[in-house]
Amino acid sequence: MHHRAHRFPRPAVPRAAGPRSPEPRLLSGVYGLVLASALAAALDSPGERTDPGSDAVWVLLTALASAAAHGYAHVLAHRMSADHSGAGVGLRAMFAEWPVVAAAVPTVVLLLTAVPSWWTEAEAVNTALVFNTLLLAGSGVWTARRAGRGWGASLRAGTGDMLIGLVIIAANALIK
Repeated sequence: MHHRAHRFPRPAVPRAAGPRSPEPRLLSGVYGLVLASALAAALDSPGERTDPGSDAVWVLLTALASAAAHGYAHVLAHRMSADHSGAGVGLRAMFAEWPVVAAAVPTVVLLLTAVPSWWTEAEAVNTALVFNTLLLAGSGVWTARRAGRGWGASLRAGTGDMLIGLVIIAANALIK
């Protein structure tokens, strides 16, 4: 008999033990943040004529190309396996990489704010590097928490992700 408190009874399927795996969208977002940071830092060269609009376009195009390449790699992996699922699965794999592009958007926006001379391109890049580093730390903590890790492990994961951003900031300062 069906109990009234349970309108939609769940099947008696045992759940897998252990923590949930991190969401691939978050991992792609980390990749997009690192990509956008490194590219913005590389494009901002002292002594050259500044063109933050062009740099913003390059960051966005590189994120799009990276997302497409990563998605295409999934398509190739599918084709090499026994599963020949067709073009639909391949296109879905390529579009599933949208977090790489979305993670580059803050950097693009900050670079575009330097176009009307609200601030210099260097200030926009430095702000983007700090902002992206903070996003890396936050996403590291959040991903670890979603995976079922405790606060200590999650903070270590966030610190590890943040170190990637700090390495880019340090390289930007040393190279220039």
